Amino acid sequence: MATDPNQIPASNSDADQVSKPKPSVFLQDNEELRKVFERFDANGDGKISISELDSVLKSLGSSIPYEELRSVMEDLDSDKDGYINIDEFAAFCKEPMASDEAGASELRDAFDLYDQDHNGLISHSELHLVLNRLGISCSKEDCQRMIHSVDSDGDGNVNFEEFRKMMTANSNSKAANQNGTAAAAP
Repeated sequence: MATDPNQIPASNSDADQVSKPKPSVFLQDNEELRKVFERFDANGDGKISISELDSVLKSLGSSIPYEELRSVMEDLDSDKDGYINIDEFAAFCKEPMASDEAGASELRDAFDLYDQDHNGLISHSELHLVLNRLGISCSKEDCQRMIHSVDSDGDGNVNFEEFRKMMTANSNSKAANQNGTAAAAP
């Protein structure tokens, strides 16, 4: 099996999950992942606290009740130290979208994060805004190209179904690449 030069080394507890497909739609390499992590880690101590997570989500236009936020922290905090470290963050960002109800809900939440005006579409300007807030620098033209690449109905935006297909295709492509085979383009 080929080693992905962009893969963040997994902790021992993640060793049995190495062969799982790992999408990387917007966090395509370690550098991007670290930039986003550092954006969440406001005080630079190498870990994300519940208040830091809350602040970033609010800056992205997402207000989550404290109990749900605490539940998210508990789910991501695999070493149970009360914080999310870079390995836990990487595992979350690269974990495949599940096909079950919980996975569908997570996918909808991810879509809603980008759909800033809540009109059911992600425009290039919304994508540009969110990516830049996450510390991923890209031009509006880059965002237009990204939108165009998955815009199957030609309306200049990404709807939820196009977003779902993109996430699924990316997950399948990554799995095929990890197994040594090339995935066919959709």
